[in-house]
Amino acid sequence: MILKKKNWLAALLTGLLSVSFVLTGCGGSDKSGSSTSTTSGAAATGSTAEKLDPVEISFFVSDPGQAPTPDNKIYKKIKEELGVTCKFEYLVGDKNQKIGVMIAGGEYPDVITLGSDTVSKFTGAGALVALEDIIDKDAPNLKKHFEPYKNKVKDVADGHFYVMPDYGVFYNDFSINVNEGPAFFMQKAVLKDAGFPKVKTLDQYFELIEKYKAKNPKIDGQPTIGFEVLSEGWRDFCLKNPPQHLIGHPNDGGVVVDDKTNTAEFFWDKDYAKRYYKKLNEINSKGLLDPESFTMNYDQYIAKLSSGRVLGMFDQHWNFSNAELTLKTQKKFERTYAPLPVVFDEGTKDYYMDRPVLNVNTGYAITKSAKDPARIVKFFDALLTEKWQKILGWGIEGEDYKVDDKGMFYMTPEQRVNYNDQTWRLGNMAHTLWYYAPKMEGTFSDGNATGPGGQPKEYYDALDQYDKDFLKAYGYDQQSDFFSPAPENRISYPAWQVDLVDGSPAAMANTKAGDIATKYLPKAILASPDKFDSVWTEYVNQLHKEDIKAYVDRINDQLKWRAENWK
Repeated sequence: MILKKKNWLAALLTGLLSVSFVLTGCGGSDKSGSSTSTTSGAAATGSTAEKLDPVEISFFVSDPGQAPTPDNKIYKKIKEELGVTCKFEYLVGDKNQKIGVMIAGGEYPDVITLGSDTVSKFTGAGALVALEDIIDKDAPNLKKHFEPYKNKVKDVADGHFYVMPDYGVFYNDFSINVNEGPAFFMQKAVLKDAGFPKVKTLDQYFELIEKYKAKNPKIDGQPTIGFEVLSEGWRDFCLKNPPQHLIGHPNDGGVVVDDKTNTAEFFWDKDYAKRYYKKLNEINSKGLLDPESFTMNYDQYIAKLSSGRVLGMFDQHWNFSNAELTLKTQKKFERTYAPLPVVFDEGTKDYYMDRPVLNVNTGYAITKSAKDPARIVKFFDALLTEKWQKILGWGIEGEDYKVDDKGMFYMTPEQRVNYNDQTWRLGNMAHTLWYYAPKMEGTFSDGNATGPGGQPKEYYDALDQYDKDFLKAYGYDQQSDFFSPAPENRISYPAWQVDLVDGSPAAMANTKAGDIATKYLPKAILASPDKFDSVWTEYVNQLHKEDIKAYVDRINDQLKWRAENWK
């Protein structure tokens, strides 16, 4: 229901993978220009001087994925210079079932990827190694990296440090060109056809889709889909999160938080939530909603977006960026998407972009099955140097990028094509390792961005001429200019990171309410308009049978704790 990968990890599902992107996820980003963020923990610029014994480290990745090729040049370099062979297992099937089997058996790979919705399952089973003493003794780069956030990374239940956050630590200057987080997305072709309007309200958004679909009932010979809704598994934020943004709030998961009082309210049963789903019911009655929205899986969703016939959807950019890569490969730039900061009413200020936050409880954790946890920590510490961060973020100098006479990194057209080619990456990038690992974000000591997407000139040069012209038509320099600048985060933000504690009344209420919403929201949306109100009433009544108070109390307790301890 509510604990999603954030803005930033999510943020970057293509992370450094799309040259035209720059940082943020389940909903974060910075203001449309650039801002400056610093961390007191500037990691060392060289590589580790200590010669370590060779070791194979097994990883379980709790997301589907594809293994790198056996001859991947970055992993070969890691093996040669750091003595580490990385062996990856990716999720196949249901994540919770896989985790349950793993915990029941008590045997684990050396390293696992965790998110806010799974960490308490492993800590509750005593499956993880506490890292604070090892890092303090053996990992100076990691220690400096996380020192400013030492209170944030502690497990609330026992005070230990188990999960190394993957995103949210910034060095020197930070520039945001693309908001990787949430928005109502619309095909650029629709906006161009309408004369490049600045879409503000939900009604305006759907009016454009309706008009374009009427004029273009088919795209490339296939029926045009007006609006798509993804509701499978943990990605159901596409269905459940929009109401909070439509009233001008950021992504806090399943609650809306009053930033003046630092208190949360459950919003799924509120009138403003009803307003959104009634609108979806209306567009469904007009034939604008994909009738397969609530039966398709994620792969089918990506396939539909990749076909170029879906005009709009609410999502987070990192979640569908691979579909855009497919469209770009096919030169269908007009079928890629522009993010629109849609709200209910003209007078509401949008709050889609947020400032970077540490991605607490999301990243790599070392399990009790690891024979030498200290060796693994030293490996991650070696990667957290400028030398290795440049390799992981940019590739090999001369092969994957070049350096101009001012020392600034850039890519040739051919290198950009490679960098955005998913097949090429499997043999030439260590994306899985980099994506979930502690990393530098922002800029290096020499002024270069930590990835191509963060390099302003490289970002713009990498754009196709269609996208350059599209931005020019709006008077924008970058994609993030569509949004209002991100305000300062409240200290306790974001609420979706709160660990509900597996098996607790709050966690059970979260699960049950999520199941109820998954059942009733599609039912309400697909109902005949005269039946919507009765289905909605039944839905709200079912929600109120659950212990929603336990869920909200847990969130508010943790928001209060954060405000007192995260200063």
